[in-house]
Amino acid sequence: MSNAQPDGYLAAPPDGSGRPVLVLHAWWGLNDTIKDVCRRLAEAGFLAFAPDLYDGRVTDSIEEAETLSQPLFENMEETGARVAQAAAFLDERAGQRGDLAVLGFSLGAFYALDLSVTAPDLVRSVVVFYGTRPGDYSNSQAAYQGHFADADEFEPQSEVDDLESSLKRAGRPVTFYRYPGTGHWFTEADRAQAYDEAATTLAWERTLAFLQDSTGA
Repeated sequence: MSNAQPDGYLAAPPDGSGRPVLVLHAWWGLNDTIKDVCRRLAEAGFLAFAPDLYDGRVTDSIEEAETLSQPLFENMEETGARVAQAAAFLDERAGQRGDLAVLGFSLGAFYALDLSVTAPDLVRSVVVFYGTRPGDYSNSQAAYQGHFADADEFEPQSEVDDLESSLKRAGRPVTFYRYPGTGHWFTEADRAQAYDEAATTLAWERTLAFLQDSTGA
């Protein structure tokens, strides 16, 4: 059965094909920053899709973002199902390759990590930016890369360390990078107080190399 395209943003290379990358937005919603990530992935030869988990709503206010994100975590099963639906659509759109990559920012990182456990036969690579998820990863078949700030009021270093340890215990390939002098949202150009151009450039280079080379294990 064909999977209809969920609400979201799709960016494809000129020939329309490429390794599928599911992009999961931060708590701001599907804003121009996330759409730009999709476009840049397409320019690099990937087929990128970012589902809209906020149904068209976007904000740049922390207070409103907290309000918008709350229902996603209050209804985690439903949110996970929406992410899984987007993943199934993208896999089918890419020709059912079965080598999905998932890239998540902050809130989106949690659901990227979750999908790697709930859809292990589909997800082969996971990239997270300043976001974690506790739990058991023994069911995963993915390789992982993480990009984290060294001074992050929203993501304690202890939780980053715990995630790294959980992935290693599960026998998963994992490489985490910490970026000195950065804070949460350091790769998002529209967050002027947090954005770090040098760290973002390096993180992006590492991300593309990982997506191009990694097929999981």
